[in-house]
Amino acid sequence: MKIFKFGGASVKNADGVRNLAAIVEREEGELVVVVSAMGKTTNLLETLCDAYFHRRGDTDVIMRRLREYHRDIMRELFAADDAVYGELEELLALLDGVLAGESAMCYDYEYDRIVSFGELISTTIVSAYLRREGVDNRFVDVRRCLKTDASYRNANVDLELSGALCRGVFDFQSERIYVTQGFIAGTRTNQTTTLGREGSDYTAALLANLLDAESVTIWKDVPGVMNADPKEYPQAKVIGRMSYKEAIELSHFGAKVIHPKTIKPIQNKRIPLYVKSFLYPEVEGTVIAEVDEPLRLPPILINKGGQCLLTLTPRDFSFIAEEKLSKIFAVLAKYKLKLNLMQNSAISFSFCVDCNGALFEAFIRELQEEFEVLYNRDVRLLTIRHYTEAAIREIVGDRVPLVEQRSRLTAQFVIQN
Repeated sequence: MKIFKFGGASVKNADGVRNLAAIVEREEGELVVVVSAMGKTTNLLETLCDAYFHRRGDTDVIMRRLREYHRDIMRELFAADDAVYGELEELLALLDGVLAGESAMCYDYEYDRIVSFGELISTTIVSAYLRREGVDNRFVDVRRCLKTDASYRNANVDLELSGALCRGVFDFQSERIYVTQGFIAGTRTNQTTTLGREGSDYTAALLANLLDAESVTIWKDVPGVMNADPKEYPQAKVIGRMSYKEAIELSHFGAKVIHPKTIKPIQNKRIPLYVKSFLYPEVEGTVIAEVDEPLRLPPILINKGGQCLLTLTPRDFSFIAEEKLSKIFAVLAKYKLKLNLMQNSAISFSFCVDCNGALFEAFIRELQEEFEVLYNRDVRLLTIRHYTEAAIREIVGDRVPLVEQRSRLTAQFVIQN
């Protein structure tokens, strides 16, 4: 049994759904197909959540965009009287019901309730189209069997319970192919949770672990793991083979091709991960697996935008020691912000985090209770794994970094956009 995961770019339009069906149809064995929300639907639903939570009043406009985007795709795939249109309207009616009620006082709870509809809609369409093309499959609402705690927007999976439930649902007794959602899950009390932004890869890895899959394949719009983003660096090359350890390092530093939590579940059971192109499925791509011998890798660039660089200085001019650091990390944990770089001196602590506009002002106010806070918004974090001086000169050029940090294998630079 294999796991295939298709991201939003692979199903952003009707041609993408047709291409997914062609890839799945060529696979002869047992298969679980994990699908993300279509195109930029997650971004649109995040906007919808903000409008609903902050009572901006433009939820109807956003809902029309959501409905028309998916109906446009469906018109190219299905006849006008296909039952899938009714299934879409049922989902949208449920979302309308959420928006018609009073919001809870917890933004993260509402985020998970609203944003999860992207995956539910995409998998409804994909499952129906596969059946239309003669590919029998069973639609599974993954919230029934992937169970988590109530840490909304970054939930922790109950592996023991989820394993038992998943083995009962994905039993391959009556069906060879299952279609389910990435990114979303559910609590024991059937509240919707999510596994972190771009978490569909993690879902695929979890299902592979729980179901003892032969392999996981992530279908991307690039021909494998590359040593830079080919959209920014046309000379970027595919890395054919990579260790679990290197993949974890790259995902930690923000490589978009792999979600940070993806590797551990498959590494625990030595399940290989393939990264392949849905545009050119015959191309070999990258395999991430257990590697005994050292691999010679080229410099690998991770260019991470949308960062905030903050520098904190205690108001009482005390040292940045364990007590101060514990307070800083507690605030970061409260707002669920991941450190992408950190550096401290005797009385200051600098760090980079992803900018979260919805929470940023409250985050800064809380830090200002004890620290002088300086910050730069919308900076860029350049990370070079296996760096060389030539690579640094080529990538950083004559720009003067706000912060620079080097270790044996990794160099990082915070620069102004």
